[in-house]
Amino acid sequence: MTQLNTPYPSTAYLTGFLRSRGIDAAQEDLALALVLSFFTPEGLLEIKAAAMQLPEEVRTASVNFFLDYFDDYQSTIAPTIAFLQGRDSTLSHRINSRAFLPEGLRFAPLDVYDDEGEDTLVWAFGALGSHDRARHLATLYLNDLSDVLRDAVDSRFEFVRYGESLASSQPSFTPLAQALAQAPTLMDLHLQELTIKSIEKHRPQLVLLSVPFPGAMYAALRIAQTIKAQYPAIHIGLGGGYVNTELREISEAKVFDFVDFITLDSGERPLLALIEHLDGKRSSERLVRTFIRNDAGLVKYMNWPEPDIPFEEVGTATWDGLPLNSYLSLLDMLNPMHRLWSDGRWNKLTVAHGCYWKKCSFCDVSLDYISRYETASAALLVDRIEQIVAETGQTGFHFVDEAAPPKILKALAEELIHRQVQISWWGNIRFEKTFTPELCELLAQSGCIAMSGGLEVASDRLLDLMKKGVSVDQVAKVTKSFSDVGILVHAYLMYGFPTQTVQETVDALEYVRQFFENGCIHSGFFHRFTCTVHSPVGKNPEEYGITLAPQGLVTFARNDIAFIDPSGVDHDALGIGLKKAIYNFMHGIGFDEDVRTWFEITDLPKTSIERHHIKKILHS
Repeated sequence: MTQLNTPYPSTAYLTGFLRSRGIDAAQEDLALALVLSFFTPEGLLEIKAAAMQLPEEVRTASVNFFLDYFDDYQSTIAPTIAFLQGRDSTLSHRINSRAFLPEGLRFAPLDVYDDEGEDTLVWAFGALGSHDRARHLATLYLNDLSDVLRDAVDSRFEFVRYGESLASSQPSFTPLAQALAQAPTLMDLHLQELTIKSIEKHRPQLVLLSVPFPGAMYAALRIAQTIKAQYPAIHIGLGGGYVNTELREISEAKVFDFVDFITLDSGERPLLALIEHLDGKRSSERLVRTFIRNDAGLVKYMNWPEPDIPFEEVGTATWDGLPLNSYLSLLDMLNPMHRLWSDGRWNKLTVAHGCYWKKCSFCDVSLDYISRYETASAALLVDRIEQIVAETGQTGFHFVDEAAPPKILKALAEELIHRQVQISWWGNIRFEKTFTPELCELLAQSGCIAMSGGLEVASDRLLDLMKKGVSVDQVAKVTKSFSDVGILVHAYLMYGFPTQTVQETVDALEYVRQFFENGCIHSGFFHRFTCTVHSPVGKNPEEYGITLAPQGLVTFARNDIAFIDPSGVDHDALGIGLKKAIYNFMHGIGFDEDVRTWFEITDLPKTSIERHHIKKILHS
């Protein structure tokens, strides 16, 4: 239950690695298959039947609209899915007519007009082509249907957050266990059917379930539940980003009614050890970073000391077996950087393992995916890129590093140009001074189209406190260097960091206003700071002036942790204004306004930042 536009990369990485070691491995994307199983004329009939069983008094407006316009939905679903899969581009003209698709509640914001009588679509998309406009309308149409799925079939359903509250930082396994013990919903029945088809197709001895986010855990355990019931001889392993961050202290034995092994961190070495164990070549005591339930019914963590597979030896990711032509190129977020996450099929690739900086106090720097930094040569990286392009036929790459190292990006760009390998790529970096105008120009020549990085709190005091290693002025120069060579720049922004004052929040928004006004960034998003147990803030709260809220017994998931900030600032109330302001800044609106006008709170302090500070820095 992740993105619908491109495969999550973990299975591609591990399939490629296991095959490179001579192990027969196959992969399936049941998340995509589950969604597509409902978005057919037959699937909509099943949804209708479920909706009709609801008493009229509990049917939501979304369900009633769906039932009223069911014939329109059933006749348009197949061509709309084909359009979003890139198989029927000419349908955009009919979609744009606004007379083809039934338009439910998700379309309501489009009926808003500005002072000149211009509708929201024109204002949001400007001169963008009719194809983008049509994909946005088709995405709203699918969102309407997802609301019906949630209201009539499974109240936990969302495209990327399916049952998330059951798993996210959930100290007890009980809520998940209770949900899994309930009679299966229509959603569960579809997933069961897909699981059985997949098992019958591949006949595996070992099934590995990758759970990158809390919103994938419920479905993963439903898959495991089906396999245990139908194929008890098959072993099941669980891993992925959610497991690596939230299940590191698991002691709940009931989880092992569903899976046999839970592995932590990079999967290559634990899987080799696990496969040797299942082949009778090593004992359970010699498993690597693996939780098991022993004969006494207790959860035991096995971590035989064995070096990880070097980054240069993990092999090349493969997407063989995944239905690359079936992914949906959606256009949900009008934010220009966010649309890259949901728009188009990107080959995911890692330039280096871990983070070369690994100091940021808000980040999980104590965990392996950040702390263990390893690189590969530019030649090997381009070899992998060429192999992936040859396999997939697609030249778009998303480098998924936490922070891609500038030295390696420079070498990679030079190798791509030298070998005349034409790709389009984007990734995440630290806005550090190493990214000179000359390096930015080189990266653009090699195919870089977008960069994201952290401006975070846009306060030098707080940037120092969080050990970010950059200043606001430095970020201005670096982002402008990227922008000047035609690279889209997105800024990660943060509010609610420990000890952040109202004055600093107002000043941060003024800096952001100037960044947009001076063409340094094109896109941004304010995230609410979250304290995690694996970050320096979570490990040493007293250094950041806060106190962690007491926690009870944790036997299952542990990650986010509440804290008490003596400053007493209502950050949530401020967050509404921050998000409203940045949405308008991205559309070139409101640069002449006092930034306090975006907030609903009165009596805010005036910004202490000189109005043309960033402009002066860029011209200094």
